[in-house]
Amino acid sequence: MPRDISRHISPFDQFATKVAALTARAPFFLFCILVVLIWAPSILWLPLDTWQLIINTTTTIITFLMVALLQNTESRNDAAVQHKLNAVANGLADLMEHVAKADPDSDDLDECREELRRAVGLEEDESA
Repeated sequence: MPRDISRHISPFDQFATKVAALTARAPFFLFCILVVLIWAPSILWLPLDTWQLIINTTTTIITFLMVALLQNTESRNDAAVQHKLNAVANGLADLMEHVAKADPDSDDLDECREELRRAVGLEEDESA
């Protein structure tokens, strides 16, 4: 259930969340454009190999770090959504069970409840 979720977020997770929020905004994109605009004219005084190496190395390192941070954020978001879906499905299954007990002639409702539990992977003793 939602109350079972730990509210503690590690420092790395907090950092990853802040970076994901920062990089999803227009100023970060403008910063990237600015880096390219500063780098591009440097071809005039740098050898071609060095000029290419600078941008290739910089973008590779930034991409590598960003993928790790954004993957962390996405994984936590996916886990949170799955936990919420499980809680909703479990609550619906419990409601259907309660209605089925109130109306003993509702065999169809029992079948629907069991189908819901099987569809979302809930078991009788599972709470989340």
